[in-house]
Amino acid sequence: MQQPMFILAEGSERTRGQAAQDSNIRAGKAVANAVRTTLGPRGMDKMLVDSSGEVVITNDGATILKEMDIEHPAAQMIVEVSQTQEDEVGDGTTTAAVLTGELLAQAEDLLESDLHPTVIVEGYHEAARLAQEAIDAQVLDIDLEDDILEQVAESSMTGKGTGDVTADVLAKQVVKAVRQVAEGERIDRDDIHVHTKTGASSSATELVEGVVIDKEPVSDNMPRSVEDATTVVLDMKLDVRKAEADTEYNITNVDQLNAAIEAEDTELRGYAKTLKDAGVDVVFCTKAIDDRVAGYLADAGILAFKSVKKSDARALARASGAKRLGSLSDLDESDFGHVDSVQVKKYGDDELTFIEGGKASKSVTLFLRGGTEHVVDELERAMNDAIDVVIAALDKGGVVPGAGATEIAISDYIRSESAGIEGRKQLAVTAFADAVDSLPRTLAENTGMDSIDALVDLRAAHEKDGRAGIISTGRAGEIGDPVEAGILDPAAVKREAIESATEAATMIVRIDDVIAAE
Repeated sequence: MQQPMFILAEGSERTRGQAAQDSNIRAGKAVANAVRTTLGPRGMDKMLVDSSGEVVITNDGATILKEMDIEHPAAQMIVEVSQTQEDEVGDGTTTAAVLTGELLAQAEDLLESDLHPTVIVEGYHEAARLAQEAIDAQVLDIDLEDDILEQVAESSMTGKGTGDVTADVLAKQVVKAVRQVAEGERIDRDDIHVHTKTGASSSATELVEGVVIDKEPVSDNMPRSVEDATTVVLDMKLDVRKAEADTEYNITNVDQLNAAIEAEDTELRGYAKTLKDAGVDVVFCTKAIDDRVAGYLADAGILAFKSVKKSDARALARASGAKRLGSLSDLDESDFGHVDSVQVKKYGDDELTFIEGGKASKSVTLFLRGGTEHVVDELERAMNDAIDVVIAALDKGGVVPGAGATEIAISDYIRSESAGIEGRKQLAVTAFADAVDSLPRTLAENTGMDSIDALVDLRAAHEKDGRAGIISTGRAGEIGDPVEAGILDPAAVKREAIESATEAATMIVRIDDVIAAE
C-alpha cells in the first residue's frame, strides 16, 4: 500500500461541496439580518458594546457591521460590501448589506433546485446589468436646485437620530456647505468638515464659514479675538535649532555661558520679531512652540497655536489662502492668509477656536451640538452621510425616487426582460428581481405595514401610476408618490448597492471549498 500524503498542515480544517456553500450562505444571511431592522425612516437602532465597555448606539449599517466582531470570512465580505458603499457614495450601506443577504438566500434555493453556481452567477450579472438600465430610466429630469438637494439630504438623515423637527434645518445647512466649497463642477469633499460638541440640542447646530479647531492659545497673555487677521501656517518648530551632528561645547567661564544664553534668546526673539515685522496677527504651527517664544509672541500681540493637526493645517490654508511654510526666511505677502476673524470661545471646561471668513475661503465646518456623546456621534454620522449624498447627486448622475419606488421599478423591469432570456439562467434573473423586492418589503415591515399586502399594493400602484413608494406618515406608512413627498435618493447610491451586492453574492456562491488553518 502507498503511504498517505499529507498536504495540509496538521489541525487544518477543510469543508467542501454543499456543506461549504451552506456555511458561507448562512453566515452572509445572518450578517444581513443583523442590520435589516435598521432600514428606512422608522428603522430601529443597535447598541454595540465592545470588550472595554465602550458603547455605540446607531442605525448606520456600515458602523454596525464595522463594530461587530465578525470572524467568519464569508460574513466579513458583507462587511466589506457595506464599507465599499460607504467609501464610494456615503450612504445606502444597509441597503447593500440587506440586498447581498437576499441574493444569497435566493441562491440557496436555486442550489437546492440543482442549479449550477456558474449559471446563478451568470444570471445575477445579467440581472445587475438590467438593474442599471432600470435605474437610468428612473433618473428624474429636473435641475438640481437647492430645494431638490435639501430633499436628498433630508431623505438621507431621516431616521438617523437627527429628529424630524430639525432634519429640514440640518439639510439646508448641508446644502449651503456644499455650495460654499463648490468650484465650478468640482467639489472637494475634504473642504467640508464636521466638528462636534456636547452641551446643547441638535437645533443649535450651525454652519461656520471657515474652520473650527480644538486648540487654545499657547499663552494666556495672548488676545482671545482678532478681527481682520493676517495668518500664517507653519510646518516648523519655533524652538532653538539643534545641530544635525552630535556636538559638544566646552564652556570655561561665565562670560561664555552668558554669550550662549544670549545667542539662544536672540534666536527665539527673532521668531517673534520676524512675524511681527511681517504684519502677522495669528500663527498656526503644526509643531512645538517654545514657551519663551510664546511669551515673546504674546508681547508682540500675536495669537499663536501649536501642535495643530495636519488635516487642520490643510483646512486653515484653504480657508485663509495661506501657504504652508517650513521656514521664516524670505517671507512674502503671498505666503500669508487673511480671515475676517479668529475667536477663542469657551464651552464648559474646553476651548475651541473659530477661524471664519476670508477672501479665499474654501473650507467650511458644520459645528454640531447634542445633549450627549451618543447623540452627537450619531448626528455626526448622519450629517456625513447627508454631505456625501448631496455631492453624489451633483457629481454622479442625478437623483431617483426614494421610499422603495426605484427598487420596485428595478424588479419590474428585470421580470419583464427575463422573458427573453433562454435556459436556466432565467431562473437566476427572476430570483434577482425577488431579492430586490425584499428592500421595499423590509421598508414596509419597519414602517409597521403588512409586508405582503404592502408589496402587492406597491406593485399595483407602480403599474397604474408608474411611480410608487412607501411613505412614512406618523406611526404608520402608506403607498404614495415619493417625489411629491420629497423623498429622493442619488442614483449613484442605487447603482453602487446593486454592483457591490452582486459582486459579493456571486463570489460567495462560487466558493465550494473552504480550507482553514488551525
